Amino acid sequence: MSGESASAVASSAIPKGQVDLLDFIDWSSVECLNQSSTHSLPNALKQGYREDDGLHLESDADEQLLLYIPFTQVIKLYSIAIYGPDDEGPKTVKLFSNREHMGFSNVNDFPPNDVAVLSPENLKGKPVLLKYVKFQNVRSLTIFVEDNQTGSELTKVQKILLYGSTVETTDMKSLKKIEDH
Repeated sequence: MSGESASAVASSAIPKGQVDLLDFIDWSSVECLNQSSTHSLPNALKQGYREDDGLHLESDADEQLLLYIPFTQVIKLYSIAIYGPDDEGPKTVKLFSNREHMGFSNVNDFPPNDVAVLSPENLKGKPVLLKYVKFQNVRSLTIFVEDNQTGSELTKVQKILLYGSTVETTDMKSLKKIEDH
């Protein structure tokens, strides 16, 4: 990679107008199914935790993970970066927009809005560009990690970054009253 750090490459890949959506996550409602009790979702998602190389999200009973990430306001999701180790990092990731209450028993009943097959470059921070038209009015994002790079029973996620923008809302103070004639 011609001497550039992964974070420099990742930040340069963010289009103008896109931001890390971390500040718009509704932390009180975030969920993760099949996470290890000692290696939970905040390790990969929260500011400060996700920058610590010693912390990560890890699956528990098998390789699958199901993450539910609601937002405090409607967002447009442009891309996602998922960091992980070469062997136990996620491989097939299915993304669902505005699908609440999904579980492992019904996750395959719904068509995903997008599917990403993560490469070794993606696991080092290269963002996956999403089908932007399918992620225009997102109130929540469900991420289903179906398998990992080697098919082992354990999946590890070091960091998750969501890039996009907030949906502009009407500023009611700037509206002018229309006079009756």
